[in-house]
Amino acid sequence: MINLDLTADVVVVGGGPAGTWAALTAAEAGADVLLLDKGYCGTSGPTASGGTGVWYVQPDPEQREKAMASREKLGGFLQDRRWMARVLDQTYENMNRLEAQARYPFPVVDGVPHKRGVQGPEYMRRMRSWIKRAGVRILDHSPATELLVDGTGTVAGVRGHRRQHGTDYRVRAGAVVLATGGCAFLSKALGCDVATGDGALFAAEAGAEMSGMEFSTAYAIAPAFTSVTKTAYYGFATFFHGDGTPLPGAGSQGGRSVIAKELLRTGVVLCQIDQATPEQQQQMRLGQPNFFLTFDRLGINPFTEKFPVTLLLEGTVRGTGGIRIIADDCATTVPGLYAAGDAATRELVCGAFTGGGSHNSAWAMSSGTFAGRGAAAFATALGTAANRRKLTGVGEAGIQRNFDRAEALDVIRREVHPYDKNYLRTASRLEPALAHLDAVWDSRRGGNVVTGGDLPGVRQAAAMVAHARWMYTSALARTESRGMARREEFPHLDPNQYHRLTVGGLDRLWTRPEAVTGRELAVAS
Repeated sequence: MINLDLTADVVVVGGGPAGTWAALTAAEAGADVLLLDKGYCGTSGPTASGGTGVWYVQPDPEQREKAMASREKLGGFLQDRRWMARVLDQTYENMNRLEAQARYPFPVVDGVPHKRGVQGPEYMRRMRSWIKRAGVRILDHSPATELLVDGTGTVAGVRGHRRQHGTDYRVRAGAVVLATGGCAFLSKALGCDVATGDGALFAAEAGAEMSGMEFSTAYAIAPAFTSVTKTAYYGFATFFHGDGTPLPGAGSQGGRSVIAKELLRTGVVLCQIDQATPEQQQQMRLGQPNFFLTFDRLGINPFTEKFPVTLLLEGTVRGTGGIRIIADDCATTVPGLYAAGDAATRELVCGAFTGGGSHNSAWAMSSGTFAGRGAAAFATALGTAANRRKLTGVGEAGIQRNFDRAEALDVIRREVHPYDKNYLRTASRLEPALAHLDAVWDSRRGGNVVTGGDLPGVRQAAAMVAHARWMYTSALARTESRGMARREEFPHLDPNQYHRLTVGGLDRLWTRPEAVTGRELAVAS
């Protein structure tokens, strides 16, 4: 039963950096904008939980060229130079606007504001205030549960539930931006438990496609006693066996698989951030104070003492896969539907590899800007006709058919979290894991179709299973190692697989290669 019926020109689903920049840009274009957040916009999500670097580069041709070339090999040469340039331009503009219009207090270094990073809590607090001043309406604690379409299949709104009110809502809209984040599979990585891949499921149900889902083996290093995943600092670390002897080959970059194998073998890996100079140590404490909070409370000095670490799954939050976009305004293959941030593929700027900040942060604010502008233009073109369309929900699992949440969460823990299945990938492990995920997806056990306050949890579980199936289907199709998509039985890059992979479907999945544009094929050989 719908208790709240609303209208808007543009609905933005998700209140992180991508969602708030999309909402701001759409509102500045003259659209009536409604933003929906499953948590509290400004405090929920990975960015709001800590600091993050930003891919901010001065508009100097030499610096830009160096910035674009620096990680192309790491990303398997799947980036698109034109998109990289667009993102660098838009990020530069947005960071300057953040200082000038949102009054973000960037630190001053040698008399110049240092804009290569932000403190997440302050950043998102100011973004919430900024979009409210721009006239954006916000529904907090109001997870969306499905997309609505008109008779032509064009996205025409969303349906959801307001947790604190115990009521359902419907929004009729001219266009929808999905900025719901990636999928970290409830791994407890800091700020990531709201990132359950909901937007990708909604998009797929409307007919959208995914891309780059094989690039999802992101496991972040974290102290065993906390969920803080700030991996940049582990570039200054030495790793050890449980007995304190050095662990050869272990490292934050290029040696994380060694850590995974040792954790599987013995359950213990120790770490000490012993390669940072005193000056670097001071900069670390200033840059990421929450990283040190638990250490200080436990009386551990991570620079001089060894401490146990683990690996926490971050999936497509630190990966690059997501909803496939087909135009400069971040439109998807479904009319009226746009994707931004971690919900969208980041291959265009990151290729086959990225991290927790930097390129991802730049992509969030720039793709949000592109998507907000595109959605506003689409809604404007519809005019008042948008409000006369007949709406139909396209949600399936848990809405049109039964779906067992407990069974879904169990298969995620068994088949997606373990390092030996999702990180150290081989066909002999992926195929049976995918078969188990398929069986849960196909099952109609689990009692009645749910409604109201129980529905968001069921939909999140369904989204995680859908994500895992797309991931493993794509991983099996890429029989090489490129970027973070590594296959142990295919350890080398294959020039004949120099393409992106599109994956789609719900009950029956499919893949197809997608040509890489924006560079010469020769660079991959």
